Amino acid sequence: MRNVLISGAGVAGGTLAWFLARQGFTVTVVERAPGPRTGGQAIDVRGAALDVVDRMGLGERMRALRTRMRGMSMVDGDGHELFRSEERTFSSGRLDSDDFEVLRDDVVAILHEATAGDVEYVFGDAITALTDEPHGVRVEFEHGGFRTFDLVVGADGLHSAVRRLAFGPEEDFVRHLGQYLAIFPAPNILGLEDWQVWFRHEETGGVAYPVRDNTELRVTLGFGSKPLPRLAVPEQKRLIAERLAGVGWEVPKLLEAMAQADVFYFDAMAQIHLDRWSAGRITLVGDAAYCASALSGQGTSLALVGAYVLAQELGRASHEEAFAAYETRMRPFVALNQALATENPEGPASDESVERAKNAISLA
Repeated sequence: MRNVLISGAGVAGGTLAWFLARQGFTVTVVERAPGPRTGGQAIDVRGAALDVVDRMGLGERMRALRTRMRGMSMVDGDGHELFRSEERTFSSGRLDSDDFEVLRDDVVAILHEATAGDVEYVFGDAITALTDEPHGVRVEFEHGGFRTFDLVVGADGLHSAVRRLAFGPEEDFVRHLGQYLAIFPAPNILGLEDWQVWFRHEETGGVAYPVRDNTELRVTLGFGSKPLPRLAVPEQKRLIAERLAGVGWEVPKLLEAMAQADVFYFDAMAQIHLDRWSAGRITLVGDAAYCASALSGQGTSLALVGAYVLAQELGRASHEEAFAAYETRMRPFVALNQALATENPEGPASDESVERAKNAISLA
């Protein structure tokens, strides 16, 4: 049981690949994108996840690239400041915490660099069929051919192909949270210096914050909505522009920057809930298994910790025993962290809830 295929080269996939390779597993990672994905928002590494990146020896590299906000402001749709804080931000929590916030693409790049010498990466391809056989999983690929692996792990996100092929259609497991977000990079057209500005107007809102020594912005724009059909990127941008039309402050500038953005992400805020995360020789990790949504602030930490626990258990026992132990250890941790996105839909979860959730697991 030493030959493992991981679908997805994101945080969960890269972390799992690192730990499995160091336990002597032969690891292949398949990723639909042509290379490590760029763009995305700043993500949080909190609580137990701090121990995971430190055990990998990558914690200091990630901390060196952390965002360094002095605080945040909240404005209304006319640009009037509602409040400000120099103690915390909505995105990262208390500024005096040991937790840190770092760009997702920086984390993915670090994980890829740390594993590239020990792991086979297949970029620009994807899994199209899985057949769980007595002595392995036959995997068929989009660009032709098949290979057989002892185990297959879906680390391929909210819209996981592995989950769909092994467990059933996405709609059976997704819980829509009533919001959509768009995330994209832009030049620092607002001249922000280590300061976040959030805005809120009726059912729309968002944030702009500077990164990379204040040379660039990462922008999030969102709106409330029931589930929408899948849309192409031009239609996604058009929808965002329509929903935020007429909002003041600097939103027109941000919409103009969005129109020019080559890197662009748009999706529903949703969670994944499954009764089981494994089927035969196939299992799931990270958002594919238990997406908590960006509203929780804990998706990255769940991915890091889940990958660590799964690798740890696979190094101890057969895949049947390992998958069962992985679920037993992770489910209470997942439940508390998913609740962070639903306990206070109008804003961030309380400090007490976050502290309880982020450390609610043993990595021994």
